[in-house]
Amino acid sequence: MASAEGQPAEASGRKPLIVAAIPCFNEERFIGSVVLRARKHVDRVIVVDDGSTDATAEIAASAGAVVVRHNCNQGVGVATRTAIRRAREMGADVMIRMDGDGQHNADEIPAVVAPILRGEADVVVGSRFLAGKVRPPFFRRIGQRVLTTTTNVGSGTRIKDSQSGFRAFSAKALEKMTLTEDGFGVESEMQFAIARNGLKLVEVPIAVIYTDKAKRNPVAHGVSVLSRVLVLLSLRQPMVLFGIPGLLLLGGGVGLGIWVLDIFGRTNQLAIGYLLGAVLLSLVGILALFAALMLQSMKELLRGQWERFERTAENDL
Repeated sequence: MASAEGQPAEASGRKPLIVAAIPCFNEERFIGSVVLRARKHVDRVIVVDDGSTDATAEIAASAGAVVVRHNCNQGVGVATRTAIRRAREMGADVMIRMDGDGQHNADEIPAVVAPILRGEADVVVGSRFLAGKVRPPFFRRIGQRVLTTTTNVGSGTRIKDSQSGFRAFSAKALEKMTLTEDGFGVESEMQFAIARNGLKLVEVPIAVIYTDKAKRNPVAHGVSVLSRVLVLLSLRQPMVLFGIPGLLLLGGGVGLGIWVLDIFGRTNQLAIGYLLGAVLLSLVGILALFAALMLQSMKELLRGQWERFERTAENDL
């Protein structure tokens, strides 16, 4: 593991333990070659078989991976948490997470790991959009841009590829990050966790190979992830998601109401349509502000309780 001072393992004069973690579901076509190529650059490979119904687990094991099996498909977020837990148990100094479908080039592992080994980062994201290395299909670029923008705004950190599955984590990051998302929202949740824990985040360019058609409907997948990002945003930044729009809506309603009064003063006619619009905008704005204040109060209350819990735990040690 990393030293108590949080220095890279190399600083203590020993070789760092590097582990590759591959969450996968029904990837018997690719998992063997992915494991074999990853083993060239890491000390151990963990394959989390998330309830596959094919020979994924058997092929991964025969290729030399440590296989952890879920009895049923629980989602990439659950598989990622399993991988992190197993990497901690192994005492990993660095964990690389990559996909098992052959899209990621395992030969780029050294480049993704390098900033952590140099002590420059706690988390490294392999970005498809740096240095023009790859150009995903058009519909993927649009969806990824929407998700990345929303995640950046919500988390307060800015990267170009918030949905990349090719990442590296230091021992500090593995210890600090607490993840709860079960599905693909875990990629965005990591960015919130990185910001919350003050971890250093950098991006490096990677290439991605798009061969087969997407397994999931891209629209449904994008909407699902976006909904989870908005939930994360509402819980962590309620004033951004609800407060600012609420103020804008309330301001619009008040402005429209003033216009209605001006029309009435000049013509002695009540503009019913505009009046209803003013009332509607004002009500929605007030409700949004109320939701923002309630969620912010809950957030502060829970944070206070968590801080008291941590202080109590420290005193008990």
